[in-house]
Amino acid sequence: MGKTGGRNDFEWVYNDQPHTSRRKEILAKYPEIKSLMGPDPQLKWVVSGMVLTQLLACYLVRDLSWKWIFFWAYAFGGCINHSLTLAIHDISHNVAFGNKLAKWNRWFAMWANLPIGLPYSASFKKYHIDHHRYLGGDQLDVDIPTDIEGWFFCTPARKVLWLFLQPFFYALRPLLVNPKPVCQLEIQNAVIQLIVDLIIYNLWGVKPIVYLIAGSVLCMGLHPISGHFIAEHYMFLKGHETYSYYGPLNMITFNVGYHMEHHDFPSIPGSKLPQVKQIAAEYYDSLPQHTSWSRVLWDFVFDDSIGPFARIKREYKLRKQE
Repeated sequence: MGKTGGRNDFEWVYNDQPHTSRRKEILAKYPEIKSLMGPDPQLKWVVSGMVLTQLLACYLVRDLSWKWIFFWAYAFGGCINHSLTLAIHDISHNVAFGNKLAKWNRWFAMWANLPIGLPYSASFKKYHIDHHRYLGGDQLDVDIPTDIEGWFFCTPARKVLWLFLQPFFYALRPLLVNPKPVCQLEIQNAVIQLIVDLIIYNLWGVKPIVYLIAGSVLCMGLHPISGHFIAEHYMFLKGHETYSYYGPLNMITFNVGYHMEHHDFPSIPGSKLPQVKQIAAEYYDSLPQHTSWSRVLWDFVFDDSIGPFARIKREYKLRKQE
C-alpha cells in the first residue's frame, strides 16, 4: 500500500482507486445494473416538499425567543438542511432530470439550496466531480484535509473543535488547495440566494434567516448526521479508503451511507443504491462497513490512530495537464 502515514502524515498509495476496477467487474457480471442508471422521478417532489417545509418553518419561528430558534435549528431545520445538501450531492450527478437536461439539474440544485441560507450548490458541483475522478488526489480532491488541519487537530479536544468547524473547512479548503475561477452558475446561485434571503427578511425579520443558517452550520458540524463525513473516507482500517453504512439514517440522507456503491456507480440515484447492494451482494458484504455514525464520531475523537491525517492520498500523474 505504500508508506504508512499514522498520526503524522497521510497514507500515500501508488495504485488507482478501487472503484474503477470493481465497477467494470460488477457490470460484466451483472449488466442489469445499467438499468438503474438515470434520473429518479421522485427526487424533485421530495426535495420540493423539504424546501417548502423550511419556508413554512421560517414563518412559524418568526416570533420565537432566541433559545428556541437555535433549538429548532439544531433539532429540526438543520436536519432538513443537511439532508438537502445530500440531495444537492445527488443532483450534482444529474439524477434529478438526467444528463440530457444538465442545466435543469443545476437550476434545481439552486432551488434545493434556498433553505440552506448561503449559496452552495454551484460550487459544490464544480469540486465534487474531482472528488470522484481523482479520489484522494493530492491538490485535486478537496475533501482531503490540509497538512495544517492534520497537524493541529490531533487531540480529542481539538478534534471536537474540528468537527464543529467542519462546515467552514469545507467552504474554505477548496479556495486554498485547488482554487478555480468563479463561474456564471456560482454568480447566479449567489444572486438567487441573496434575493430569497432578503424576501424572507422583509417578510418575517432576521430570526428565520438565523434559523436557516444556524441550522446549516450546526447540523453540518457536531451532529449525528454529520458522522457520514467521517464515515465515508477516513481510514478506520488500514488500506480501506471508502466505507458504507446501511443503518436507518439513510432514510433521511438520500442513502448517502451506501457510499461504496455510490463511488462504484455515481450515475445511479441514491434511492436505487440498495438495489446495487442487493444485486452484487458478494462484492460488498465482505468489505468493512460502519454500523453507527454516532460511534464513528466518538471513535474519531477518542481514538489516537484516527484524525484528519487518516486519509489515503495518491498523486495523479495527469494533474498538471488537467
